[in-house]
Amino acid sequence: MSSTIRIFITDDHAIVRSGIRALLATEPDIEVVGEAANGREAILGIQDHQPDVILMDLEMPQMDGIEAIQHIVAANPEARILVLTSFATDERVFPAIKAGALGYLLKHSGPEALVQAIRQVHQGESSLHPKIARKLIQEMAHPVEQLPTVDSLTSREVEVLQCVAQGMSNQEIAGKLFISEATVRSHVTSILGKLHLASRTQAALYALREGYASLGNT
Repeated sequence: MSSTIRIFITDDHAIVRSGIRALLATEPDIEVVGEAANGREAILGIQDHQPDVILMDLEMPQMDGIEAIQHIVAANPEARILVLTSFATDERVFPAIKAGALGYLLKHSGPEALVQAIRQVHQGESSLHPKIARKLIQEMAHPVEQLPTVDSLTSREVEVLQCVAQGMSNQEIAGKLFISEATVRSHVTSILGKLHLASRTQAALYALREGYASLGNT
């Protein structure tokens, strides 16, 4: 492994990517080798650049961070991913960690915290914002004993879950339900968090198994 830590930045806001680049440029042992504006671009860019650490936002168009993490880890289980986001809700935190993120940092953290988190993740160590660490500790201290249930889902989330079970894309779901793709992504993330599932595939299988959708619904 090179002494220089090679970083790939994924965030849909150009000004955020620029700010991170400027910050990391002051660190002699860190080099930004690429960037992407969404998860789909990230998957392709990471294949080309083979970075040591991947910074990953969660809320992005076309493909969100959680889905991107799943694809990246499936292709390379050793990928070292640091989530850098504004969201600290259970619906974001747990799916991201389950998907394979090694670190989870909030965007309001200071520059020193980001650099430290990058170095920790690069070494294969977990790096969690204190707020996120508390969430995980509480989850471990009070594990969910019962099986996940759709009772916690809103009626709209149930509709989205049924569409996911039918193999529909976010664009197709948005067209059917007359909502935006961003809203669909938000609903899917919420569903995964509430049902303690790690992927759309698991959500589809859950819906089929529990009878909330069937292969004959298409």
